[in-house]
Amino acid sequence: MRLTNITRVTLPAGCVRHFAVTAGDVVKHGLPMSFDQRRHVGEGDRGGSWMALTLRLPTPVDERLLGQAWMVVLARHGTLRTVFSRDESGRLQLSEHLMQSGHWHTQPVQPGQPTRDAVRAVLDRHCRPFDAPSHRLVLIEPDADAHDRRPVLVIASDHSHVDMWSVLIMARDLLNALAALDQGAAPEPLVAQAASDQAPDFAEHTAALDSRGSTPPEILERWNEILAVEDGRLPAFPLDLGDVSHLVPEVVEVRDVLDTAQLATLAAQADAQGVRLLHMVLAEMTAVTLEMAGHPLRAVFPVHSRYEPQWHDAVGWFVTNSVIECTASDARSCAADVKRALQLGQHPVGPVFAPRGGMPHTPGMFAISWLDTRRLPVSLDAGLEMQYVSASMSVDGVMIWFVVSASGVHLRCRYPGTPQATRNVQAWLTALVERLQQRTSAPLDAEVRHCAS
Repeated sequence: MRLTNITRVTLPAGCVRHFAVTAGDVVKHGLPMSFDQRRHVGEGDRGGSWMALTLRLPTPVDERLLGQAWMVVLARHGTLRTVFSRDESGRLQLSEHLMQSGHWHTQPVQPGQPTRDAVRAVLDRHCRPFDAPSHRLVLIEPDADAHDRRPVLVIASDHSHVDMWSVLIMARDLLNALAALDQGAAPEPLVAQAASDQAPDFAEHTAALDSRGSTPPEILERWNEILAVEDGRLPAFPLDLGDVSHLVPEVVEVRDVLDTAQLATLAAQADAQGVRLLHMVLAEMTAVTLEMAGHPLRAVFPVHSRYEPQWHDAVGWFVTNSVIECTASDARSCAADVKRALQLGQHPVGPVFAPRGGMPHTPGMFAISWLDTRRLPVSLDAGLEMQYVSASMSVDGVMIWFVVSASGVHLRCRYPGTPQATRNVQAWLTALVERLQQRTSAPLDAEVRHCAS
């Protein structure tokens, strides 16, 4: 499973078709919105606010059955039936709608045009904050002379309704429904069964967080300490990014960090120290930051909010924000730092930022995200050749995603395309990857003995 971007995703040349569902009558008004949903949608309707997953099906697919399978997915997950809008006074509102079965539409692909550009046009046009609905299922059928004729699916939604975990759930449910239909199941009973056996609704999760009561004083005080470090702003990338007073077209890099053998070595080193892989990587990030910038590692640290098992099978934006601060390049110290960050992330951030007028806009903001796909309760066959795809946009900060899978560790980094950012972010990434690879190139037995001593 790879992280990539719509400007570099690998897709076959062929016919591009997308399934358009219609949002019908409203069945629920005034659904609760999470802090991140309100912030994301409040920035306005726009393209490039989606996330997607691509996968290769093992055999050709009947598009009629595929559309029916998509309706099963929508019946199972409430957030996929919700639509954002503004009332007469301009206030955001969220409503659940009936989803009426849709139709397949062909997206024109011009001669010589990369397929990814045609897919991007579909997703930028339809997977927007205020679209009704703001998700799309795309089918790419390779050209007749293609070496690999297996079709490719793209499952996409505006970010307000999904996170990376969610699109994996959607893919699994789609494949399960498609398999049932292939085996002769009738679509109407299948949809009815999904509707009666729905996964927990993300709106229920939002309401549960809102009902928790006041934020503990020690959590508010900790946030005050964090924000005071940079005069009320969130952590920024530690090196010069140039002029980021306005949004700049992004640069996206995908780098392989560790292969399977190197991952096993680093995991063994972590075990010897009684820590996890994440803590080892943070220790090396801290070392690089101390050496290159002269101060500790500080970054926004997204953490999932699926605190209870009931949410593990649900679709929604189950992510909240914390901050990680690592002052020492020692894995055990970083483990304690992660524990503090996770404790901070267990409490809603809305009450923290409400007195400040919302989350502070921080040009140059630095964020680090970590996803170990081996630990997710949802897994799909590696033969599906899945790719997590981000939209292309203009940015003023630096975001790094680390993904761990059975094949190793890789990262995707997004940063402003200024000369300073290009030079400094690339240098920081190169130093980090080199340190991790050097650490895992030592003989395993000797390294483990050193860590255990």
